[in-house]
Amino acid sequence: MDASILIWMVLAAMMAVMLYTFIGFIPGTDETSVLLPISLALVLSGVEPIIILTFFIASIVTLNLTNTMPTALVGLPGGVMSSAMIEHSIHIKATGKAAETIKKMAAASFIGVLISVPVSLTLAHLLTPFAETIQPFAPWLFIIGAVFLSLISRQKLLSLFSILPLAMLFQSLRHLYWGLNVVPENTTITVSFFLGITIGPLLFTLFRLLNKDTLKSALISSDKTITLPKDIQEKRLNPFKILDKEERKHLSIGALIVNALFVLSPVGLTILIGETIGKRFKNRDDNARMSVITMSGVIQATYLSGIIIPLLALGIPLSPVALGPGAALFNAPPVLTLDNNLHHMLGFGEFTLAVVLGALIALSISYVLISRHAKTITRFILDHIPHESVLALFIAFILLLAFMDAGLINIFGVLLIGLFCGALNKMGVNYGVQFMSLYAAPHLLNLIVGGF
Repeated sequence: MDASILIWMVLAAMMAVMLYTFIGFIPGTDETSVLLPISLALVLSGVEPIIILTFFIASIVTLNLTNTMPTALVGLPGGVMSSAMIEHSIHIKATGKAAETIKKMAAASFIGVLISVPVSLTLAHLLTPFAETIQPFAPWLFIIGAVFLSLISRQKLLSLFSILPLAMLFQSLRHLYWGLNVVPENTTITVSFFLGITIGPLLFTLFRLLNKDTLKSALISSDKTITLPKDIQEKRLNPFKILDKEERKHLSIGALIVNALFVLSPVGLTILIGETIGKRFKNRDDNARMSVITMSGVIQATYLSGIIIPLLALGIPLSPVALGPGAALFNAPPVLTLDNNLHHMLGFGEFTLAVVLGALIALSISYVLISRHAKTITRFILDHIPHESVLALFIAFILLLAFMDAGLINIFGVLLIGLFCGALNKMGVNYGVQFMSLYAAPHLLNLIVGGF
């Protein structure tokens, strides 16, 4: 390999760490909306594939590590993934143990990466010979995933009954665009629909404020007081010393399990594994601590396996991560297509080098930064970055991507999806069920129309 390419890989990883350390500490951002536009821009600009992959791996490792910090420090979700930790983080903060738990969460995230990278690469290598056999069954995996996540959610019946209406909404918009010749019939709009789901709760809340009575009840007359825990700085950096044997064991089990379940929603898996392990501890303090520790590691494992295995082994976006944040690595015409993407351009050795290098650089910088300066960075963000401006920026990003996908009409299509999915989310239908319904929609409706 040319030495200059290796240098650019290192620089790309470092730039990803710098960018997503800042973004990750901003509460209320969404993983897809901050990862996809930049990776898409890199692909369309003609950057070398191995550099793009290095940047992307470093980005998701950094973002998933830093996104948990606003949640743990101030009780605000850094992103969709960390929203699963809110209830436990608020309890931990109320008991005065936030500083200690933040160190453990960072260590858990570190270990989650160390487990997931080699396991994902190994699974991808083992699955590669069966790629052609697996591909025809991909739609069935999404349908099964939607049903499975519904059955393990709190609102089981509501979630189950929402799958078909959601699928009809997504597919009807696609057929509308085809019928109006907005996009060719072989074009399947997915990315902007995915983003419509992610901003659903926010969009639903904002639209409710257009009602004068709701707006009046939501007005506040004083600033919210946020307190930061003291003594966050950790002199020890060895994550295996920060976590005790029991914490490492449960975290490792969770991270290993989700690698094999890469086709399921990362949000759903994070909630399922984190809550299942947490409930083994009857004491509320232990329950909360173990849940957030496990979730921190599982978040990294779900994202890494969700991009590594489909991209290396299959070449098709057969996971929510691949269909959402990593979509540009699979299909970004005219540079990349499903028949000629990073799967076809990189050999196993090049792929492994990009993944390992990106992950190690991200960990070595962001982990130390979090351990030393989490409180300082959070204080700076809260003091100088208006939350509303960040939300407005990423809504604008999503509307821009909607326009790029299918023109002006798709902006209203995404708003429709956001309102419908936001309402369902408020009623208890989680992101995982909604995402899986999106991916399952074409096959599910074909089955219903054509008969099982």
